[in-house]
Amino acid sequence: MTIDVWLTRPQLADRLQISVKTLAQWASQHRGPRYARPGGGHVRYRLSDVEAWEATQFGDGDAA
Repeated sequence: MTIDVWLTRPQLADRLQISVKTLAQWASQHRGPRYARPGGGHVRYRLSDVEAWEATQFGDGDAA
């Protein structure tokens, strides 16, 4: 059984080196990693979703 790791908005902002406000703006614009509001509470980001999103944000290393 795999246990999901969840990040808070401040934790993810620190990981991405951006502001919490930027994450909130991305969410309102349907951008950035998927998130959930467990039980209708605070926004949480599943680490596996964050890692999948991060993988889409970088090129494959082939410079043009």
